[in-house]
Amino acid sequence: MRSVLVAAAHPDDEVLGCGGVLASHAAKGDAVHVLIVAEGATSRDSLRDPEARKPELADLKASASRAASVIGAETPHLLGLPDNRLDTLPLLDIIKPVEFIVEAVAPEIVYTHHAGDLNIDHRIVHQAVVTACRPVPGSPVRAIYAFETLSSTEWQTSGERFRPQRWVDIKPFLPQKRRALEAYAAEMRPYPHARSFEAIEALAQVRGASVGLEAAECFMVVREVLQ
Repeated sequence: MRSVLVAAAHPDDEVLGCGGVLASHAAKGDAVHVLIVAEGATSRDSLRDPEARKPELADLKASASRAASVIGAETPHLLGLPDNRLDTLPLLDIIKPVEFIVEAVAPEIVYTHHAGDLNIDHRIVHQAVVTACRPVPGSPVRAIYAFETLSSTEWQTSGERFRPQRWVDIKPFLPQKRRALEAYAAEMRPYPHARSFEAIEALAQVRGASVGLEAAECFMVVREVLQ
């Protein structure tokens, strides 16, 4: 059994980016851990007011737990940092709690955001994860993979583009990924929005077809140590 960690910026990113792969890990008996860094709602207001968004934040927390249960993951770790305002915090204040979770769950495999996403929180979480998982002697982390997040990765117009290097067959787990996303129904949008059920399944089909599969999730390899 391996320990696997997904470190996502917002509730639903973990399923959008690698819900199928996480379900695959769980089916193999791996311990799947979910870390969600930001609370995911207060950016909808001009001024951050967590108290005013308290019911919505509670719903997101419950949604994260339901989604984790569907994919077979452990109860999520929620840091509750300011949504879409991670750039207002010292990077060290994000790295330290991520390091704490990494030390606690000792993951062999880590999944996180692509470094070039449009969303600022995604980019900062990527940086925090790579820093927290730096390859010092004795580190349990053998691989870090960056996923794509519809409605962010493909909307970026500059910087590093997402270039798939690793394809994972998720055909058996695509229905499970959809059920996990249904836990986040309030975050989903009607087609043809990129964050719709139809678009997410279409991406899986396109990624799969590019390598002769029916459905796949793709990743960029940040680091991979083979034995």
